[in-house]
Amino acid sequence: MLNNKELKQIAKYIYECGILNKTPRSGLWFLGTGKQSVAEHVLRTTLIGLALSHLVPKANKYKIIMMCLTHDLGEGRTSDLNYVHQKYGSTAEMRALKDIADSIPFGKEVANLFNEFEDRKTLEAKLTRDADQLEWIATLRDEQTKGNVKALSWAKLAYKRLKTPVGKKIAKMLFATHPDDWWYRKDDKWFVHRRGGGRK
Repeated sequence: MLNNKELKQIAKYIYECGILNKTPRSGLWFLGTGKQSVAEHVLRTTLIGLALSHLVPKANKYKIIMMCLTHDLGEGRTSDLNYVHQKYGSTAEMRALKDIADSIPFGKEVANLFNEFEDRKTLEAKLTRDADQLEWIATLRDEQTKGNVKALSWAKLAYKRLKTPVGKKIAKMLFATHPDDWWYRKDDKWFVHRRGGGRK
């Protein structure tokens, strides 16, 4: 059973996680369009990680999901470090993650997940890294279809960072699929008449 000190640590951790809702993804400043918080990025990355974990059955699903959830946790303290920022130093996020891990009862697990993600050696770390890049590619494709002429070249660079065959296959499908295809089809008469149960 947790004592009051540990409960207080978890309460502070919960509030700290909320800062990710307010922390902007700074790569979009350089892109010139789009808006996304770190929390929004983490959620979609985790859902992508879930999909990848099912496509690679030998991978540890729990570890991928947990790695996706925690991979940007330190950014609540350091802000999002885009590629320009990272060129000049990325140790701040590692220090922030260590401080977070030292402040919570389950910190050792969080630190181990982050270190494994940063080492990029295990299958789970590579799939998590790919989930992170696939989320970025999807975000860039959203901006491309809204008219940003830089977004496609950025997405192609992100494709080169992918580490796994399944990640590359999903990325190719993201390039071939319009972001609205999950809900919109121009030959669907429902969008004209808006009667009945939807697509037929």
